[in-house]
Amino acid sequence: MSRRRAHDTEDEGYDHRRNKRRRVSENQEIEDRLESLILRVGERSTSSVESNLEGLVSVLEADLGTFRLKILRILSDCAVRMPEKCTVYTTLVGLLNAKNYKFGGEFVDHMVKTFKESLKLCRWDAARYSLRFLADLVNCHVISATSLLQLLDTMIDVSNEDTVPQVRRDWFVFAVLSTLPWVGRDLYEKKESALESLLLRIEVYLNKRSKKHHNALRVWSSDAPHPQEEYLDCLWAQIRKLRQDNWAEKHIPRPYLVFDSILCEALQHNLPQITPPPHHDSFEYPMPWVVYRMFDYTDCPDGPNLPGAHSIERFLIEEHLHHIIETHHHERKDCAAQLLNFPFKHKIPLEYCIVEMIFAELFHMPTPRYLDICYGSILIELCKLQPGTLPQVLAQATEILFMRIDSMNTSCFDRFVNWFSYHLSNFKFTWSWDEWDSCLLLDAEHPRPKFIQEVLQKCLRLSYHQRITEMMPTTYAKLIPVTPVPNYKYSNEEAGVQDLGFDVSPS
Repeated sequence: MSRRRAHDTEDEGYDHRRNKRRRVSENQEIEDRLESLILRVGERSTSSVESNLEGLVSVLEADLGTFRLKILRILSDCAVRMPEKCTVYTTLVGLLNAKNYKFGGEFVDHMVKTFKESLKLCRWDAARYSLRFLADLVNCHVISATSLLQLLDTMIDVSNEDTVPQVRRDWFVFAVLSTLPWVGRDLYEKKESALESLLLRIEVYLNKRSKKHHNALRVWSSDAPHPQEEYLDCLWAQIRKLRQDNWAEKHIPRPYLVFDSILCEALQHNLPQITPPPHHDSFEYPMPWVVYRMFDYTDCPDGPNLPGAHSIERFLIEEHLHHIIETHHHERKDCAAQLLNFPFKHKIPLEYCIVEMIFAELFHMPTPRYLDICYGSILIELCKLQPGTLPQVLAQATEILFMRIDSMNTSCFDRFVNWFSYHLSNFKFTWSWDEWDSCLLLDAEHPRPKFIQEVLQKCLRLSYHQRITEMMPTTYAKLIPVTPVPNYKYSNEEAGVQDLGFDVSPS
């Protein structure tokens, strides 16, 4: 009997472990399904974003009791890692808050913790995306406008700190300014005087800050035909233009407007007091940059107009495209496909925006974010995927760069040479050289003939001399590199044996 009872006990223990494993496996499957649903919401499908959100809210509401922490983590990760879908996820949180006020409060606390940790760990992009998400929650009636303005005022307080690097003060002002396109309209309608006071403090700081770095970061020494504005000055001009337009922009999708009757009934949460961490010598802040401009609306004769340099839509488009490059730059094919699948491509001249953005990355001073070949390979893939339009836009951009090369920064000149020679080598070295004949009348050290000479030197490394000679018109003969001749030092018959050996005699 005792032996049988022991056996029965072992069987029961085995059954218990097996049932436990089954429950764990079932929970893991449910968690994976929830994560997949949350990640894919708002993507292209047969149904609208609004109907997808309604369905997802019903699913998440039913699972909040068991998978609350998992849902909180996924949503906060999406807020930081998928900023292009910010308004989709804020709408989702708003609908969940309307149904479950406690969960809404827990999510706000979770996002505040994420924001504070990002600041502490110098994850500046993550901190900015977290701030943007918190701001957009005001539109969804999750967070009160008053508490958000208190947070923004606290961040602007950093601009008055002494004995800290200017890049620290600049970043906090930039973070606040780049958030206003999402929430400016709501703050304008509810707290206009507080918003104006915030903008006045920003203007005071921008007027007194030093811009000694500006000239060192310029791509061209001349401002004709496009001014080269420092990034904070440019964004401030765009925000002022947005304020003149009563904070109405045409780029950000706002699915929460459809659910306004539901969201406006929800109770709001107040943000806690958030104090930015003090400066430490080990902190590294983003460096300033100059906003790169290559095209304006006159360069895009067909199709939709290019937004003006000081329109907020230009800033939003460029930021989105830069984020695509940052996310997908390791895979050139995926990166090119994502750029061409830009969600608002029918409203803008997308090819012009993409080409301008890639050259902005390539010519970024003092150094580009990634290797030159990264941008060159992405442009090649773009030309393959969009052969009807993108090669023409790229040729137009190359022509503009060549005509303005006289005033180009030397470092950018070298990057232009490297990119153009690499690009030619991937397209059979085909180019309309006859259109640049006028440069042959200039001095050999002038930037234009010097550019062609250095491009041919690079092409020689990527091909062979006869190929270079055949592809160039005869008028360019003086710019073609000389025929390379091998130099084998041991073939010199006059060299004595003693010159080739070592003296091993004792001293």
